[in-house]
Amino acid sequence: MSKRSWPFLLGGLLVALLLAGVVSNYASAHPDGLDSSLLKGCTVDADGEITGGSCPAQQARAHELADSPLADYGVRGVRDGFLSTGLSGVLGVLLTFALGGGLFWLARRRGPATDPAGVGGEPPAAGPGDATADATAAGPGGRPAGDETSAARAARAGTR
Repeated sequence: MSKRSWPFLLGGLLVALLLAGVVSNYASAHPDGLDSSLLKGCTVDADGEITGGSCPAQQARAHELADSPLADYGVRGVRDGFLSTGLSGVLGVLLTFALGGGLFWLARRRGPATDPAGVGGEPPAAGPGDATADATAAGPGGRPAGDETSAARAARAGTR
């Protein structure tokens, strides 16, 4: 990676960390579009509990990872809600950055690109004994292109 891209990469990481660590605490606590569409057909009390009706949300069950360390937008064991949410966001950004950086590091190009078939742009360099190299390198009469006789030089100059 070039030295010019490091400030851009670190600046993006800093912005993501600030958004995840601070701004995420100010996200809306009200249900989003998916949550509210799952509640259509049910009556819900002020605490968000279903009190009647029939809706898809009634079939919801606990998630298998509900007791994981970063479940429910917080860090288990941290009592302060603001700190727990911010720390969860920061850890998520760092884990995602490390995973993405590791994958890009594994997939990076390790040397100059080679094109043995000559498909992508310039033709491959001709080797000795190559028929196309011999045909393009030879001038009239089978002589190498740079080997010019005095008669050929005179003919080219317009004098004989």
